[in-house]
Amino acid sequence: MNKTIEKIALTLLNLFFITACAFVLVPILYALSVSLNAQGGLLGDNFRFIPRDLTFDHYRAVLFEHNLLLWFRNTAILAVASVSISLLVSVPGAYSLSRFRFGGQKSVVRCLLLLHAFPAILSMFAIFRLMSPMCLVNTRMGLLIIYIGTMTVFGLLNLKGYFDALPVEVEEAAAIDGAAVWNLIIRILLPLARPAVIVSGVMVLIFVWNEYIFAITFMTGAASYTLSAGLFSLQATEMTGSWPVFSAASIIVSLPILIIFFATQKYMTSGLTAGGVKG
Repeated sequence: MNKTIEKIALTLLNLFFITACAFVLVPILYALSVSLNAQGGLLGDNFRFIPRDLTFDHYRAVLFEHNLLLWFRNTAILAVASVSISLLVSVPGAYSLSRFRFGGQKSVVRCLLLLHAFPAILSMFAIFRLMSPMCLVNTRMGLLIIYIGTMTVFGLLNLKGYFDALPVEVEEAAAIDGAAVWNLIIRILLPLARPAVIVSGVMVLIFVWNEYIFAITFMTGAASYTLSAGLFSLQATEMTGSWPVFSAASIIVSLPILIIFFATQKYMTSGLTAGGVKG
């Protein structure tokens, strides 16, 4: 009897999640349908998810008539630099906070938590005032500093929790066997912390890829736009924008992140949850 109830409950739970996923996919399917619709309509009585007149002209227009490839390059440069520098800083920093004891350690962690919880948009005016005298406004370096400063804190907190969950006995055993400090970190700790490192890198990548507020505020001109700012320029107003072109650009922009997410999906659960075992 109990097994029957469990099977019914599991079936209902699966149906619930399938229904929820279907609702989530509706906007994506709608955007895909609009991007492939030769009639170019956004709303209509005869709307269908599978258009009668299929066309790839909107995708061709996005790739060859707009600056999407330039925006893609700008975003890719920022993303690669942000991920690399954030991990180079957060991995040794998180290990130091996890393994070494020093005065004010708890205060440092609390300050990091406060910084991570503080909405970045509230500090925009202060950041602008700081960067303006240094001529960092409307420069890739200025935007890179903002991204690194924002996401390094996340990397520190996430990786610190993961290092806290790793048993110290592994390091002690390696040290007894004569492993040097760098060999201990590179050959033992980093492979063990691979899920957390990969997840931290993916989260930084997603943040940079989708970030809009700072990109549109600190960068001016179509040549310096990132993907999010460029997408907004494609549909700035309902009078000049083209919804099919905007939908096609949105689908293209989402594909790289979707591919990376599915490629690293097996690390996502362990990388995000294992760091919460210890504070």
